Amino acid sequence: MQAGSAILPGMPEKRSIKNATKPRIAIVGAGNLARALAVALDAAGYKIVQVIARDRQTSLRRARRLAAEVGASAVTAAKAQIQADLVWFCVPDSAIAGAAKALKGAADWSGKVALHSSGALTSDGLAELRRRRAAVASVHPLMTFVRGSRPSLEGVPFAVEGNRRAVRMARALVVDLRGQPVAILKRNKPAYHAWGMFISPLLTALLSASERVAIAAGVPRNAAKQRMLPILRQTLANHAALGASGASSGPIVRGDVETVKKHLTVLRQIPAVREVYLVLARVALHDLPAKNRDALAKILKH
Repeated sequence: MQAGSAILPGMPEKRSIKNATKPRIAIVGAGNLARALAVALDAAGYKIVQVIARDRQTSLRRARRLAAEVGASAVTAAKAQIQADLVWFCVPDSAIAGAAKALKGAADWSGKVALHSSGALTSDGLAELRRRRAAVASVHPLMTFVRGSRPSLEGVPFAVEGNRRAVRMARALVVDLRGQPVAILKRNKPAYHAWGMFISPLLTALLSASERVAIAAGVPRNAAKQRMLPILRQTLANHAALGASGASSGPIVRGDVETVKKHLTVLRQIPAVREVYLVLARVALHDLPAKNRDALAKILKH
């Protein structure tokens, strides 16, 4: 997307007038998540004052592009002097603590709010800034952010936990982004993030595996990607309307043992994908409606 084309689906085509009562925001990082959040916050009337990058030329170039898009300045962490009221860390999980440490001297943190967006880590990842009297929280959007796509945040749940003041501000931000703030306990974050792993990255891996099976059936990968879209869309629609049990179909629901045997035989030519089939078929047999359970369980052991 070119600089200036910052409109998100469902959002007005003109930028909101910046509201002086809203906190000024600095974004740490300029990756896919940072871009989506910065543009959405800008459209919601928040002033993005800085985009802070690592001291690498490629990182600084990305930060400058994003800063130009939202009317901010770009600076490296080593040179940052933070005037913002709120600092949102949009860096990989493994970099959060290090980024906080690198920026501990960039501001008087007393009274500021610091957020990070890790799904797996708690607000303790910003303990370095909490010790400097910043209010801290983790704010994780249950959404996928990849290069070449900038999804709307409308309706997206954001899991929020942390200090009371930071949580209060985070919830207000999420509401202004048209998202849904939801509370999460610190102890539940690993399972929460594993859930997210299942519904996006591992789902993508499953789709990739399905394309390998399509190739074995004589269907080119690009054609397979297009041909499977109708059934994928309908499956998601069925799940949304009917739940997992109501959306179930196929040979396990019918108890068609011979068909499952044929699948397992042909998938011997793709061993890794066969393992995926076996694991998911066992889950289906355990969790979903099925006939001939004993016979299916027996052949799914191998």
